[in-house]
Amino acid sequence: MTLPIVVATLTTLLVLGVGGWMTTVKVVLGFAEVALAFKFLSNADLVKHWGIVPYELFMAVWVVCALGIVLYLLGRIRFPHDSPVNKLSGLRWAFTALFALTTGYLVMGFRYNDDTRTFHTLKLMSGLAPPVGYSWIFPKHCPQNLDCFHDLDAAMVRAKAENKPLLLDFTGYACVNCRKMEEHVWPEVGVYDLIQDKYVLASLYVDDKEELPKEQQHVYTTSSGKKKQIITKGNKWSTVQAETFVISSQPFYALLSPDGQLLTDPVAYTPDVGEYRSFLLRGLQGMQVLEQRASR
Repeated sequence: MTLPIVVATLTTLLVLGVGGWMTTVKVVLGFAEVALAFKFLSNADLVKHWGIVPYELFMAVWVVCALGIVLYLLGRIRFPHDSPVNKLSGLRWAFTALFALTTGYLVMGFRYNDDTRTFHTLKLMSGLAPPVGYSWIFPKHCPQNLDCFHDLDAAMVRAKAENKPLLLDFTGYACVNCRKMEEHVWPEVGVYDLIQDKYVLASLYVDDKEELPKEQQHVYTTSSGKKKQIITKGNKWSTVQAETFVISSQPFYALLSPDGQLLTDPVAYTPDVGEYRSFLLRGLQGMQVLEQRASR
């Protein structure tokens, strides 16, 4: 459960019977609104590539907001309309402890991860915080420090050169389930090594607002006869996904041979590590079948 939801659902019960409870609720929700505002600013920052809300700043703001709630409930922070906090009730102590634990949990997001050479990801913050690779200190081009492409043509060139299958990752900067897959499925043993060693990864962001070069911008006629302007990278990759696979949700994963043949049925959000590993193995088996056919 995220910080704003915890605050919104529990704080109303926090100080019933305690003087100035309405003011307390408003102040605590004010801290939550600041944290939530940075969530929406972060989404815009990611898709627009502004570079103003990296992982470190986002997490620091959430830590400060959570700590601010703790100090306020303890009476260490006062505002003009607050009633004096002469005695802390048992319920108030309980929720103070809850937000103290929340603060400590958020601080854990600044631990260094030797494997990925960036910060540790927090499970409860997946999709809320920016990716740990979107960082001032440890910037990473791809999730989990993997080698990846953000252009399909470039990925195809690499796949043909190395005779490896492609892992098409249709993703989004504002996609919560995409972050959960990248941060809690891809790093697992039996998945990470397959992606890193056996596949060429192409992460295609369907909500990328960066404009394509002028010569690549055009009006595309979809299979249903509609006209669609292809102006941004997101326009391009969302159209590729919808026209090729007839689906527009993310995450969406497809395994292709170097010449573009589908190796197995694509999958969407697959949080089970074993299932996702089986999907990757089926792709390798499909690649072997194609190679055997070609050698006859």
